[in-house]
Parts: sequence; structure tokens; C-alpha cells
Amino acid sequence: MPSGQDWRTLQEEENPPPRARLSRGMILTSSSFLLLIAVLILWPILQFKVNPVSAESSSQNTPTAMRTSDTTPTTFPTTTPTKVPTVSPPPEIATSTLVSPSPTRVITSSLQDGLIVLALNEAGYSHLFAFQPTELPYTRLTSGPWDDITPALSPDGKWLAFASNRSGQWDLYLLDLQSGDLNRVTDTPDYDAYPAWSPDGNLLAYETYNTDLEVVIRSVFDDQTFINLSEHPSADFHPTWSPSGRHLAFVSNRSGESEIWLADFDKFGEDRFTNLSQNPDAQESHPAWSPDGSALTWMASQSENHNLYIWKPGQSAHYVASGDWPIWSPDGSTLLTTLLAPDQTLLTAYQADQSLLELPPIILPGSVSGLTWGVHPLPSPLPQTLKQISEEVTPQPWTPIVNEFSDVPGGRQHLVELSDVQAPFPQLHDQVDEAFQALRNMVAEKAGWDFLMSLDNAFVPLTSPLPPGMGDDWLYTGRAFAFNSQAMNAGWVVVVPERFGHQTYWRVYLKARFQNGSQGKPLHDLIWDFNARYQGDPQYYENGGDQVASFPPGYWVDFTDLARAFGWERLPALPTWQSAVHTARFNEFLLSLDQTWEESMLDLYPVEALITPTPIFPPTLTPTRTPSWSLSSTPSP
Repeated sequence: MPSGQDWRTLQEEENPPPRARLSRGMILTSSSFLLLIAVLILWPILQFKVNPVSAESSSQNTPTAMRTSDTTPTTFPTTTPTKVPTVSPPPEIATSTLVSPSPTRVITSSLQDGLIVLALNEAGYSHLFAFQPTELPYTRLTSGPWDDITPALSPDGKWLAFASNRSGQWDLYLLDLQSGDLNRVTDTPDYDAYPAWSPDGNLLAYETYNTDLEVVIRSVFDDQTFINLSEHPSADFHPTWSPSGRHLAFVSNRSGESEIWLADFDKFGEDRFTNLSQNPDAQESHPAWSPDGSALTWMASQSENHNLYIWKPGQSAHYVASGDWPIWSPDGSTLLTTLLAPDQTLLTAYQADQSLLELPPIILPGSVSGLTWGVHPLPSPLPQTLKQISEEVTPQPWTPIVNEFSDVPGGRQHLVELSDVQAPFPQLHDQVDEAFQALRNMVAEKAGWDFLMSLDNAFVPLTSPLPPGMGDDWLYTGRAFAFNSQAMNAGWVVVVPERFGHQTYWRVYLKARFQNGSQGKPLHDLIWDFNARYQGDPQYYENGGDQVASFPPGYWVDFTDLARAFGWERLPALPTWQSAVHTARFNEFLLSLDQTWEESMLDLYPVEALITPTPIFPPTLTPTRTPSWSLSSTPSP
């Protein structure tokens, strides 16, 4: 029998005091809470160890979002664990293509399909080349001392229509891609170019120039059909035929600016023509129908922007991307377009429905005078005629000849006298004088007169300062020239402003000597009139001139394009050109050969000659009196 002390101890163990009971409850609660946290933390690891096959199969069998028409990144399953671990049987071997765990894109591009033909300028002449950015290198289709421009593939892919002056005048020709035979379609003294096929391949719509630009339609294989569609005193050009055959889109300035118009063959009179773009602030050009006829795209130049728009019936035209000359892929999913830069042309492509970039811009070897995209590729093998032409090598426009002069110290370069050139200092750098002479000969051939015989400037020595703002001009290097600007006042030179970003460049056109269609082409751009700033209108004065409302008549030669073919680049206008005409620099061209201005100067001068001390302005010759004010005497009290 327990004693009194033992009995109390046993009683306390059986009936603990309230404080002890509370401590034990807190311990049990804390232990349960910690156990729950441990289970939550270790549960994913335990799940993976219990069911590794289930976790792997879940990752493989989860649907993966993949698109082949755009550049949306592939969606992969998340690593969120399932709530209830299950033991799944081993997965069956998948018969479909396994998806790499790395984020890859699967894109199908229409750039691999059909045939693209470009009219590229090489050594002063434009010729036709077949090209595919991902499959086919440049394959020559035409050659010779003439120009071939504005190609158009027939709907069946057998014929290639284009304009050429190979016979002395601008006429339309058909190249049979299956045999290589060439057929002449038109034979007139007028300018005929920019052909567009009817859907059945029996008719051609094209632009023609006699006294103004008109859109006409004629039969391809006979002379029975000839229709002057536009028949308007304004300029109508750049036709494109709808796939339905009942509509024809073209460019016209009958509203006062170049806009896209639609001709409906089911209507008559003035009701036949409808203005589609109706954008008075932009100049539109180069319309092109989608293959199914549901949409029409064109280029709009507004301020410094060169943009592509797509129009659909019943909707307003909407912006797509940047571009200058668009065409559709045969399946209608891609827009291929040129991109103009100040001194180069690029080629790029976008997805038509989502405006996503499909082809990163690639630099073309020359300027583009037309492009087309057909369904069928080139025949393989090529017919013998085309095979021989494709093997011809592109000629070099000029070859530099650097002379050795013993009297030039320090390894510096020499200046060369220009023969029969009128200029204050008729000299150019020894590395560029051959390029100047080659350009001069080509311009004389194309325009019919020796335009570069007289220059405002060639090389300018440091002792002959140029006007204000031109202290670091390229004329000091001997690698630039400025043609005689007086030809503009005489009407033999016109310029067209081209804005890229915040910089203004100028495209220069020369008037052809013979205005019978044998030289040059009619203009499709509005020219700039610097003399308008002197007409008394404050707005014209502040703008540095005004744009002429109509195209100048006659035939003109693109001097800027010819200069570029021989390596000469135009320079941007200085920011002050609107108030100081000489800073417009429309007449200055440069051949840097990848040298900076400083490097080019060191070719001619020692470094000591280029170290110019900071000028210290002398005091004025006439002393300026210090103003004073008369002081009245203090009044006496």
C-alpha cells in the first residue's frame, strides 16, 4: 500500500495540474503543424520518387502549342505537380515527331515557293534576274547594253513580260521561259512599260507615255484589241489587274496628288473610277492585288515614312509595315517588298495577315526597277539560250589605277588632274578619278550631253574656305564633287526630295537631250522648286521652296541611280538647308571607299595641317561707345 507521499505523486500523474495540461497541448499542436509543413515541402520529391514514369509521361503527353504561320515561341508544359500521385503504366513509344525540350520555332515560309524575278541595276544598265532568298542565287535572265525593267510573270508561269529599250525605244517584250525565245509585243515611238497580265493571260494592261502617262489595254498575241482605259489629262500609271478580271487598280494624280484609283469594268463614264486611298498627305504608288482578289496593297510615302497599306472592300486601308514596292506570294500569305535607303536597296518580307517579319532585310547588289512573283519555278535544266546568258559575269563599272609619285612625302596620296573639266580646282583623289570618268562617260551616253564637264567644285584646298556650315565637307578630301547647279536654273536638272528619318536627300534627274523616247524615261515623282521661296509667300520661304503640283513633261535620266552604280553616294542636306540653299547639297556626291573624313584628309595632308587653333575673334574696328545716362545734380535745399 503506498505511503502518503507516493499516493500524492501517483494522484498528480493521473490528474496533472492545469498548467501542465496546457503545456502538453501546445507541444502536440506544434508537432502536428511542423509535420504538416514537412509533408507539404517533401511531397513533390516523394511524388517524383514514387512515380518517375508518370512525371515524365505527363511532360511528354501534355499538348504543345505550335504554330507554323508566325513567330510565336513554342509553349511548353509547366512543372506544377499533380495533387494526387498516381502510378501510371510505362508510356507507349510515340510515333509522332518528338519535340526538343529547347524553345524552337517551326515556320513554313512561302519564300521557298515559286519564282521571283527582279530588275536590278548593274554597271549603269538594268537587267532581269531570277532569285529566291532561301533557295536560288541571282540567276541572270537578260544582258546587254540596254535596260530591261518592270517584269511581270504570266498566270501560267510560261511567259515573262517586261519593258526594254534594246531596240532604241521603250517597248514591251515576252520572254518564253521554256524555250528562251524573245518576242516583241509593242513597236511604237512611245514609252511602254509596267505590264500587268489579265487573269486569263490574253491581255496586258500597261502604262504608255506620249504627251502624258496613260493606262492602256491590248491583246498579247495579236493587234486586234487596244483600249485607252484612263484617257485623262492627268498622269495615270502603275496598273495591276484584279484576279476576278473585272477591276483594275492604278495610280493617278487626277485628284492633285498621286493616289490609288480603281477602275470597275462593269460601270461606265466617270462612275467607273473610284479613289481608294484618299490620303492628301501621302504619295501612293505600286498597287498589287492579292492572289484571291480579296485585298489590295500599295506603298504610301508620307513625310519621312515609307509604309505599306492593305485595303479590303468595305474597309479602310490599314498599315502593314515599312516598304517601297510590294508584291504578294502566290499563296497570298507573304508580302515581299523593297526597302529604300539613301544609297542602297534592301529586300524584305512580312506575313501579310499579322505583319510579322518573315525575311530579315538583305542588301541587293543594285537598285530595283521592278519585281514579280510567280507560281512556277524556273525550268530545270534551263533552255540553252537562258543557260548561256546566266553564265555571263557582271562587268566591273570601273577599275582604279593608283599612280606612284615620288614627290609625295610620308606615304600620302596624290591628286589627279581631270581632263576637260571646268572647275575652280579640277582635281580629284588618285583613287577615285577613274570612277568619275566612268560615270561621266555613262551619263553622256544615257543623257546625250556631257553633264559633268562643268562642276561647281571638285577638290577644294584648305586655303579656300567653303560657305558657313561646311567646314568639314568632303570636298576638302578630293573624294567628292559638286556638279554645276546652274543647269537647274536652265531647266536641264530637276530634283526630288527623299526623306529618311530626319534627314533629307535629293534624287537628281537630267533632261535627256533627245526627247523622242530613245533616252530617259518619263518622271513619276513631283519635283522641288527652290525658287518658290522668292515668290513672297512666307510658308514657301520657311520651307525652302515648294513641291510642284504636276510632273514635268518629257524624258529624264536618273543621275542619282547612275552615280550609285559607279559607287558615288549622295550626301544629306544640312539642317539649315531651308534657309540657306547651298547647304541643301543636292549637287554633291561622294566616293569614300569606306574611309572616314579624318582618314581621307590624312591621305592628303600632314596631321600638323589639320590641327587648327581655336579662333580668337579680334575686337571690332569701330569702337563702340559705352552707353551712359545723364545724371541730374542734386537739388539744393
